[in-house]
Amino acid sequence: MKNFRLKIKEMMKFNLILISILFISFVSCSEDQIDSLLTEEAISNQTAEAYFSTPEGYNDLSKSIYPLLRTIVEQREIVLNGTDIFSSSGAWGDTGENLLRTNFDFYGADLNQGLSQAADLWTYLYKNINRANTVISRASDVVGMDETLKSTRVAEAKFIRSLCLFWAVQQWGDAPMPLSETVAASKEVTRVPSSEIYAQLISDLLEAESALPNTASDYGRATKGAAQHLLARVYLTRGWNFNNSLGGSAADFDSALEYADKVINSYPLVSNYKDLWPKRSENPNLQTFGPADQDAKNSEVVFAVQFSDQAITNSMELDELDFKINSDGGSNAGSIFGGLGEEWPGYPGRTSDFNRIQGYHHTTPATYRLFDPNTDQRYDHNFVEKVYAVVDQPGFIPAPGVDPIDISSGDLIIEFRPWDSPLPVSERGLDEGGNKRYAVVNHANYGRQEESNYMNRGRGPMMWKFWEPGIPYGNGFGQYDVFVMRSAEAYLIAAEAIVQGATGGQLGGASDYYNKTVNRAILGGELGNANMAADPTSITSLETKSYRATGSVTIDMILDERAREFMGEGLRWYDLKRTGKLIERSKAMNPWVGDLNFIKDYHLLRPIPLKEIDLAQGLSQNPGY
Repeated sequence: MKNFRLKIKEMMKFNLILISILFISFVSCSEDQIDSLLTEEAISNQTAEAYFSTPEGYNDLSKSIYPLLRTIVEQREIVLNGTDIFSSSGAWGDTGENLLRTNFDFYGADLNQGLSQAADLWTYLYKNINRANTVISRASDVVGMDETLKSTRVAEAKFIRSLCLFWAVQQWGDAPMPLSETVAASKEVTRVPSSEIYAQLISDLLEAESALPNTASDYGRATKGAAQHLLARVYLTRGWNFNNSLGGSAADFDSALEYADKVINSYPLVSNYKDLWPKRSENPNLQTFGPADQDAKNSEVVFAVQFSDQAITNSMELDELDFKINSDGGSNAGSIFGGLGEEWPGYPGRTSDFNRIQGYHHTTPATYRLFDPNTDQRYDHNFVEKVYAVVDQPGFIPAPGVDPIDISSGDLIIEFRPWDSPLPVSERGLDEGGNKRYAVVNHANYGRQEESNYMNRGRGPMMWKFWEPGIPYGNGFGQYDVFVMRSAEAYLIAAEAIVQGATGGQLGGASDYYNKTVNRAILGGELGNANMAADPTSITSLETKSYRATGSVTIDMILDERAREFMGEGLRWYDLKRTGKLIERSKAMNPWVGDLNFIKDYHLLRPIPLKEIDLAQGLSQNPGY
């Protein structure tokens, strides 16, 4: 009976892995390939040991390490909010009146060992680490497989394990580091010192670099370039040596620069920033693009999480609480960044014209002021500055006591003015006593304006960087890949490493690397103006300064540029923690964090989830929680 129970448990595990394999989406799949995927084969009556020891079975097993990355990259609340550029609330005018607010991203009382966002991320990371360990542990049992291909699959698993462990060690510091497949339940859990984790990451990634191909057999699998990019990140982070706990040294910055150069040499920047993202018009009445017009593949992408237009391969693995964010499958990147709601005149709401607008991530006022709104294509692409009617609305009353007006489909309804060109009351909307038939919101009033007939209170521009036209209305349904690594980051990794003392860069000094992403984004390239607010924390000052490097480069300049270039791409909390700037910049630029002033040094590590502590023996909590 005991052997029978073990067999049943093994078959259940086998079936779960097979289900996860079905979830993987390589966007190049044709309809014939999908049909082939659905062809019935009598494999469910085999044991895991038997099937995964065959070349076909082991190759299938190697696919299981990719689908859960979709769920992991959608854990954005814990890596974007509570930083200098994003918050869970955009009601900036309320910060001084809500001292009892407990939001975790305000560093309030909700940031505790019961935090669901931390528990979810922990669960998904360690679930995927175990899948990678299964691929690694079972390689020796495979019979008849080409050894080079087998080594490649093991290297992929080591890359994925390293990626997940790297995220974990940054979030929690000393953390469990399982390196083999979990085959039996155990309550013994050991937190491994961060320095040992970093040593293991570098060892595994060096092995992966030597075994992985330059081009993957299936688009979406890990490559040599992905290992090199992750090595650049790991070396850079270890060089900063958080709390003297990572085992870092100045030599790590030299290694970060070396690996950044390798990525730069192999992955050329796309010439136009906008070509990285879904094609669309900000005026839905002029929309000519749809899903068939999109292509996420380009020379700059080093590693991406795959989504597709096939529902069966676009599913998500979600715990119960995560259904509040995305219960529809597909990417949710186009529906979770706030600003407006769906209440303006001439818009019926709940249509794909503007699609779902959920307020999980609100752009802080200072962030807009990091851009030159006149020349930086990233500002133009990321933010919806003008909102249009999509249906007629006759007899609309702009404000009490104002004569009704007729709104027609295509009319401008709301204009969010750039931070450097506010309009006086006389040139704003009829709702404020001005002469415009549409509402005008100056930057100083983003998130601070009172409710009007045009919009609810506290509104601001939508952040539309990832928005996809033509997909169904809902929480998800996105088909565009989520980029985890772009070579643009390699330029800024190199610049940061040089600022920290690295030498020998192929392009020259820190400014040579830094200006590459700036000049790519600016109309006119190196000849165009790139003027940000001299004081981003002010909401009224119109003084400017150039953010193109003409001499020395500072860490704050690099963090400003990383904010502009990688806004919403899942890097921000890690960037600020690595450089020791999380508290300083978040307090200065995020009104909720600054006004409430709850943030403390111990918040640089997340709380170990209480449910993990309750289940395990020897798993201690981080200080402060």
